[in-house]
Amino acid sequence: MNFVHTEDRRMLADSLNRFVAEQYGIEQRNQLAYGAEGHSPALYAQFAELGAIGALFPEAEGGFGGSGFDISVVFEALGRGLVAEPVLGALVVGQALIAAGTEAQKRQLEDIIAGGVIAALAHDEPGSHYELNKVTATAARSATGWVLNGAKSVVAFGEKADLLLVSARTAGGMFDTAGISLFLVDGKAAGIAKRGYSRMEGGRAAELTFENVQLAEDALLGAEGQGHGVLEHVQGFALLALAAEALGAMDVAKQSTLEYLQTRKQFGVAIGSFQALQHRMADLLLEVEQVRSTVINAADAIDNAQGTQREKMLSAAKYTVGSVGTLVAEESIQMHGGIGMTWELPLAHYAKRLIMIDHQFGDEDHHLARFMALTQA
Repeated sequence: MNFVHTEDRRMLADSLNRFVAEQYGIEQRNQLAYGAEGHSPALYAQFAELGAIGALFPEAEGGFGGSGFDISVVFEALGRGLVAEPVLGALVVGQALIAAGTEAQKRQLEDIIAGGVIAALAHDEPGSHYELNKVTATAARSATGWVLNGAKSVVAFGEKADLLLVSARTAGGMFDTAGISLFLVDGKAAGIAKRGYSRMEGGRAAELTFENVQLAEDALLGAEGQGHGVLEHVQGFALLALAAEALGAMDVAKQSTLEYLQTRKQFGVAIGSFQALQHRMADLLLEVEQVRSTVINAADAIDNAQGTQREKMLSAAKYTVGSVGTLVAEESIQMHGGIGMTWELPLAHYAKRLIMIDHQFGDEDHHLARFMALTQA
């Protein structure tokens, strides 16, 4: 495996890191992330212009990247800046369009790449626990297409989404893998009720209720009842993206903690000279490098692995970032002392994001159990 990024990827990473440092400083980021919008439409358009969204998709589909390492480069840069923009939704919905969309449906990818359309996956439901196969929302055939009913929870940027990818059951029972279908739904369609709220770490999410939402026949994405496979496919991209984002955030938290230990003095000497803190910092550095290795493995798996092997590598990465992310958050704050919890210190916001990444698309317990089940399969 080649661990060296191509020149194009290095240039993209440099451009994104420079843009984030100049335009997305922590104070401005917090104003946007914790504000009424949860992000900046203007800055999101600029991220699109820089190629942050186009890099997530292959050239054949209108992008200019699309490999696992392209995705990891983008999200690692976003993680370093705690960027609270709807890029993950663009990745997931866009990959679903590529995997299962008709030529007409795929044309919507152009607007997603350009940053003109906010896309969101609406799959999780109240009471669910990361299961891809638990779907109670229903879609029934009608004279003109489909009628959608049900509820979805914690839909990232669902309140503002222009395009929703909604899972609904067209056959089978609540936990059946077969019978799940996917639908492309206009975010402003009649019959959708939205309750938006701020997320703890910044950004927005929403609870969505669909009441007799009328959909055209061509709203169905892929084959009827075969949506579970598409969900599993796009979940893989989300797991890689979140792992890479967590790595970027960990690098910043690690570096800020190291600098604090080198400058904070007690008894006339830097506290970093204390052996106990040196041991804790060394352990932290080793754990972050372990995360870096799992992100590399996950990026390679997206490109080259298939079936069970692919899913095992991706679950391993998500489990690792969940476990190490909690450790980095806790150790960084503890080694900073009381100041580590203050709003003014960026570290507190990095810690919150690291903790919450663990709960997106399955926490560490879920993915450890999934990895074990896949190993035994």
